[in-house]
Amino acid sequence: MKVAVVGATGMVGEVMLQLLAERNFPLTELIPVASEKSVGKQIEFKGKSYTVVGLQTAVDLKPEIAIFSAGGQTSLDWAPKFAEAGTTVIDNSSAWRMDPTKKLVVPEINASTLTKNDKIIANPNCSTIQMVMVLAPLHHKYGIKRVVVSTYQSITGTGVKAVKQLENEYAGIQGEMAYPYPIHRNAIPQCDVFEENDYTKEEMKLVRETQKIMNDKTIAVTATAIRIPVVGGHSESVNIEFLNDFDVTDIRTILHNTPGVVVQDNTDTKTYPMPIYAHGKDEVFVGRIRRDESQPNTLNMWIVADNLRKGAATNTIQIAEYLVANNLL
Repeated sequence: MKVAVVGATGMVGEVMLQLLAERNFPLTELIPVASEKSVGKQIEFKGKSYTVVGLQTAVDLKPEIAIFSAGGQTSLDWAPKFAEAGTTVIDNSSAWRMDPTKKLVVPEINASTLTKNDKIIANPNCSTIQMVMVLAPLHHKYGIKRVVVSTYQSITGTGVKAVKQLENEYAGIQGEMAYPYPIHRNAIPQCDVFEENDYTKEEMKLVRETQKIMNDKTIAVTATAIRIPVVGGHSESVNIEFLNDFDVTDIRTILHNTPGVVVQDNTDTKTYPMPIYAHGKDEVFVGRIRRDESQPNTLNMWIVADNLRKGAATNTIQIAEYLVANNLL
């Protein structure tokens, strides 16, 4: 079982390697891959040192699985080359997510749709993953008509450059800017670039990817995505209008029984999810579950997850684990 990690020296790539080790993924050979400027560097994995190689070298080594976290253009250019060599690609960029010929997978929801013929598999956007983990079981029971979501997203979603910007601003140092404005003591209502409809790409990912993963284009979704000076994970305020009425106690029970979801919801003890506690964890945390009293059949909740783990690396590794367990390579 040869596994290539493309983008092994990046922020998500490092978490991918950490999770492969933590979860004892059954690989026999690791192939760390990065851009030409990183080729030849050494990385550590399970106490051993590995040399970073280039993309063509990795293709020629014919790994069973290639995990991509190296940006959309790299994925568009190189995922087909790996697939042609017989490698199954799990891609963490936005490159293939809305391609109608590619599966967009959250294992707990729709891994059962995967087959041996799926050689390029898309990993959803981080903010989408944590939301659909909670929406899917509720949609199954009550039917979702409309979702209104506001996200409060960690700077780690932007990458190392953004983390450095915040650290510089904490220290009062002028440095390279990942954002057009300061992020320290601020909230920037723009994640990614604006589309023609004045929504950002991040906001439209929440719309399009939710409908695709849940295989239901009738679910109406509207989103506002906000960047905040937080490191531990993404938070989301989510308002859900159902087709049918519900009991809030039943909602909590359904979510409590959903694998990968942890309910933290007790106003008496001030228990609710926060990114500072989600950091480094693989679960999706949900709380502040309450009926929207302004209209019927509607619920409010607060969803938090570590965007580098379940929002990226963990979900990717879980897809790989599913492929191995079900002999789909």
